[in-house]
Amino acid sequence: MPPKERSGAILTVDLDAVRANYRLLRDKAHPAACSAVVKADAYGLGAAQVAAALYEEGCRHFFVAHLEEGISLRPYVAHDAHIFVLHGPPVATEGEFTAHGLIPVLNSEPQVAGWRKHAQALGTTLDAIVQVDSGMSRMGLSPQEIDAWLLDPHFLDGINVHYIMSHLACADEPSNPMNGEQLARFSAIRVRLPQQYRASLANSSGIFLSPDFHFELVRPGAALYGIAPQSGEAHPLRSVVRLQGKVIQTRTIAAGEHVGYSCRYTASEARQVATISVGYADGWLRSMSNQGLAIVDGVKVPQIGAISMDSITLDVSAIAQERVAPGSLVDLICAEHPVDAVAAMAGTIGYEVLTNLGGRYYRDYLGLAQGAR
Repeated sequence: MPPKERSGAILTVDLDAVRANYRLLRDKAHPAACSAVVKADAYGLGAAQVAAALYEEGCRHFFVAHLEEGISLRPYVAHDAHIFVLHGPPVATEGEFTAHGLIPVLNSEPQVAGWRKHAQALGTTLDAIVQVDSGMSRMGLSPQEIDAWLLDPHFLDGINVHYIMSHLACADEPSNPMNGEQLARFSAIRVRLPQQYRASLANSSGIFLSPDFHFELVRPGAALYGIAPQSGEAHPLRSVVRLQGKVIQTRTIAAGEHVGYSCRYTASEARQVATISVGYADGWLRSMSNQGLAIVDGVKVPQIGAISMDSITLDVSAIAQERVAPGSLVDLICAEHPVDAVAAMAGTIGYEVLTNLGGRYYRDYLGLAQGAR
């Protein structure tokens, strides 16, 4: 990580805000347990730092996507914390799970068979989550595989099932009928199973649908990081991220002069232009060319011209020149212009904005947990 003074931009992650968001979600889902989804390096914000903070807050269930993510996370949470790997064991990697104290989410009959065989080889019972498909057609046991399970009394031999889980496709749209359909399908699957396993269905947005979706475990991810859980509804969560870009230089351009690649901006009158050291190589999406903005002392300034690999250009004509001198900071993401607003300008979702934030930023963590220092 480069020192702050050498970096082109500063990404500040407020771990106290992450903790506060976790408490809100935990309390809303009570009496269900509340886990934390920290896959994709905690949505780009640092899984080690986020997980350590949430462990201090009392979280004991963490979800990652890949085996390697689980191995990387293990040193940052104590061994009483469960780390679940959503994609399950890649072929012939079952031994890596037990070696590193990880628990797979079993998504298919071959994954169940591999985990069962591994348990038999070790002469023990191994923990797992079993995922079933409730209509998303992405991961989880298919209806045919569930039928095979019900016909085979040895299907889960040697496997201790922590939860039966599934995943909601449209929970961010509260009125979408798919939510009720998936709840009904999931409930119907549970009734058919040989015993009443504990269950998990709700993601971040699902927590806000109704308590019917909570079951025994909820799995928030994006909401922990300040992304709005439901479109068109009040946003109850705290902002977590602040991204500040540094001014490289400023110049005055005359009417008729162009800015950036392909001359996508032409000045209609004399304008003051600041070049900022953030570009699409830093995850600042090129789709925001000529329509993004930054904030300087509470004033919105438009991004003009094409976003380049390493820089953007802003029209700072409304800002005092000394405030946008080389080395000055401008806000690209902040409480006044949060991740969801940036995503709307980019034509995407907040998840993509966060997970695209690159590795060149100086990262400043507020409220850093002892275990992540």
